[in-house]
Amino acid sequence: MEQRKPDPVKMQVLRSLPVEIKQTLTKEEVNAFLYGDVWPDSLNEKLKNYIIDEG
Repeated sequence: MEQRKPDPVKMQVLRSLPVEIKQTLTKEEVNAFLYGDVWPDSLNEKLKNYIIDEG
């Protein structure tokens, strides 16, 4: 099974989040964030203040 490598930019963004936000993230949410999977609604809710809509 091939090991996926996280996007370095996404890893940097994850590291830069406030500790209180990072502590609330589940393993599934972190994986969705790092690997570009479909984000669960809970992740959208937790990161809503940090997302920039470029659309």
